[in-house]
This record gives sequence, C-alpha cells and structure tokens, in this order.
Amino acid sequence: MLKIAYHPIYKHPLPEGHRFPMEKYELLPKQLLHEGTCTEANFFKPVFPEEKYLTAVHTPEYVTNLKNLNLDRKAIRKNGFPLSQELVDREQIIAQGTMLGCEFALEHRIAFNIAGGTHHAYSDHGEAFCLLNDQAIAARYLQAKDLAQQILIVDLDVHQGNGTAEIFQGDDSVFTFSMHGSGNYPFKKEVSDLDIPVPDKSGDDFYLAKLKEILPRLIDQVNPDFIFYLSGVDILETDKLGRLSCTPEGCKERDHFALSCFRDSDIPVQVSMGGGYSPDIKIIIEAHANTYRLAQEIYF
Repeated sequence: MLKIAYHPIYKHPLPEGHRFPMEKYELLPKQLLHEGTCTEANFFKPVFPEEKYLTAVHTPEYVTNLKNLNLDRKAIRKNGFPLSQELVDREQIIAQGTMLGCEFALEHRIAFNIAGGTHHAYSDHGEAFCLLNDQAIAARYLQAKDLAQQILIVDLDVHQGNGTAEIFQGDDSVFTFSMHGSGNYPFKKEVSDLDIPVPDKSGDDFYLAKLKEILPRLIDQVNPDFIFYLSGVDILETDKLGRLSCTPEGCKERDHFALSCFRDSDIPVQVSMGGGYSPDIKIIIEAHANTYRLAQEIYF
C-alpha cells in the first residue's frame, strides 16, 4: 500500500495575500480521496520527532532558538513566514512525516509526504519557506537506525537544494543531485555533488532529455540503499516563482520516468512534494496529484 504522511497542521494560516499557496496541503489529499486514487487507509498522521534527530542535521543552537521563537527579524523575514509556535510545530511534524515515511518505504518500496521538500533549510538557519530540512533529517534518521547507509537525494524542484547541499557538503554517504532552473533563486548557489542548471525557458524536450541522460547512470554510479525524491511542480511554465517552460504533460512524464527508474532499481524511495506556485491552484493540485496517480500505477 502507498503510505502518505498528512496532518491538518500542514495547512498553516497566513496573512491575506501571502504568495505561498498553503491551501494546497488541504486540497491535495481531498482530491486524491475524491477521485479514488487513495483511501483513508493510505494516510498516516505524524507527530513530533525526537529532538536528537533534528540536531543530527541542524545545530543545537538553531533548533533551540527556533523552538523558543527566538529568531531576529532578519531571520524571520528570510524564512518567509510569520514566526509562531504553530508554525514551528508544523515544521517538526512535517519532518516526522518524512522520517516515518522512510520506514513505510522500506516496507512498501515507496512512501509520500503531502508536504516537505524543505530543501532551503541550512544546518544553522532557514530560508525561503523552509525552516527544517525534512529529507536531510530523514536521511540521518535512516543512518542512525542503521536502516540505510548510502543515500541519494534526487531534487527536481525548480530551485536548487542549497540547504541540502550545505548540510551534506563533504559527506560521501549522502549524494546530493539537484536539477534546477539556472536563473532561479537561490541566486548564489551552493555546490551539490551533482548540479544540473537548466537554462531559463527550457521546455519539456530539453528538460526530459537531460534527466533521462543523467538519472539512470547516477543511480548505477551511487548505488544507494535509499533514495529521496523531491518532486516540485514549479518547473511548470505557469509557475510564478519558476523560470522554466515545462507543460503539465512534461511534468507528468518527468515523474513517470523518475519513479520508473526507482522501481526498476528496486531501491526504496521517499517522496516529498516541494514547490508549486502557479496562480491557478487547480494547476498545482493536478500536477501534484499526477505524482500520486503514477506511484499507484507503477508500484501497486
């Protein structure tokens, strides 16, 4: 069975007019249930993680300051969300959803988190709607529990996974791969183990050809015990924070190819949803829902 982390806290109240489409976290599971892609049995409700797993990735000082709401105005502005206890609770529960998803993935070969993909969170600070790096935390969780040792992170969000790259800099046990828009935030990129910058306005043909050339070879090269997939749908031409020109069909083909590669390699994978900022929320939900539909089709 496809297991999916979801908690009502994922939809966090924001000031009117905020550019982050928080409602997608409520609408996506409703859509999956409505169309019959999933049933209630597919979903599990994460709780708070143990702090030791957070501090295996983030500095103890940062985690303490975050939990105590002790961030200065500059740091709060950089995060992009008004700081509150509910927000900090939300970020921790998202991380736990990804951690528990890893255990389900080991059992069922794949698992999802309705939220997550918070790849801009560094070891000592957050930025760009990311406060705690869920997939980095889950990678260390797997290693700490001796459930996996060699890990591959496949980040196909339109933005580079700069926080993830910083966290695992110089660590051979976690290979970071980011394929992102070259002209997109962050404008000062970090160095992943493999970065593929995609030129502005690149459409389906260029994007898919590049991915199909790289991903199977990379899986063979790294030979991981576990894969994390960040499936951001902000590669779409309609995305207001992205600069690529992929169609919904191209985004779906990306997910079909990636998920098929993971299945064929027989390596467990955890999927976090990442970004999606098209002005029409229906486009975001449809693109994210395609990832789940494909997982059901390919794996189950």
